[in-house]
Amino acid sequence: MISTSELRTQFLQIQEEGRQLAGGLNDLAQRAAVYHHLFEDSGRNHIFPLIAAHGALWARGYFKFGMQLSHLFSWQYFDSSSKRQAHLEQVENFANAFRDINRKVCIDTYTQYHFTKRFGNHPDANQLVNPRLAQALMAVHQANQQQTELLDSQKRDVYEAHFLNEQDAMVGPCIEQAVTDFRWPLVKWISLKPLVRFAYFPAGKFFWFHNFSNKQERITRGLKAFDLAAKVGWKQVEQSLDHYQVLPEEFFVNSAQHFVDLRGEVLVGHR
Repeated sequence: MISTSELRTQFLQIQEEGRQLAGGLNDLAQRAAVYHHLFEDSGRNHIFPLIAAHGALWARGYFKFGMQLSHLFSWQYFDSSSKRQAHLEQVENFANAFRDINRKVCIDTYTQYHFTKRFGNHPDANQLVNPRLAQALMAVHQANQQQTELLDSQKRDVYEAHFLNEQDAMVGPCIEQAVTDFRWPLVKWISLKPLVRFAYFPAGKFFWFHNFSNKQERITRGLKAFDLAAKVGWKQVEQSLDHYQVLPEEFFVNSAQHFVDLRGEVLVGHR
């Protein structure tokens, strides 16, 4: 059995690989492919990354719309180009903060999954991964090794453990900071009330947030996103990734090979 020191080294190596694969702020399609890889590699038992892939692809359109709306509102400062530009930069910084959250969550998800897959049985693994999350991921790995599919109730337990951990450790603090730094009241107010509709949602179903910075509202909506996915079926949730028209055609031909090619290209480029 490897030492605790070596265990930490392995964790950091997997984390660095996840960081490279997550790409830059605007590489949403790349992150969606990484998320899907985790879902596929888990024997389709790990649902959090599948829904996170929808989140990454949906966000692309949301950010585009937000910038268009901001440019429209910025004309209230037509008499001061410097003030107009300063406000637009605030919007871009706010959007980048959310892109960075998506990137960090992708890195975390990749690291936690592959670390527990390789070292989850190590007695010191819980020092590096939240114990509840580690236990949930080990249930995923065990089911995958046995080539069995978890019940939807079990998948939800894993999803909830992962989702809550991200909200506590990563998403919540980052959103709080982004909101604090955003000083354009009108656009800030609008930005925190997104209308969210993932591609797999039933017709007419959407989430309209009252305040996206509210942690409990995010949790409620996030768990509901799982319940809707379970209701429509995992195959439909997976197939509906093509709705966003962002992922390349080769992804839908052979998603596993697409990730192998992507991983090879990205990691070779960082050596």
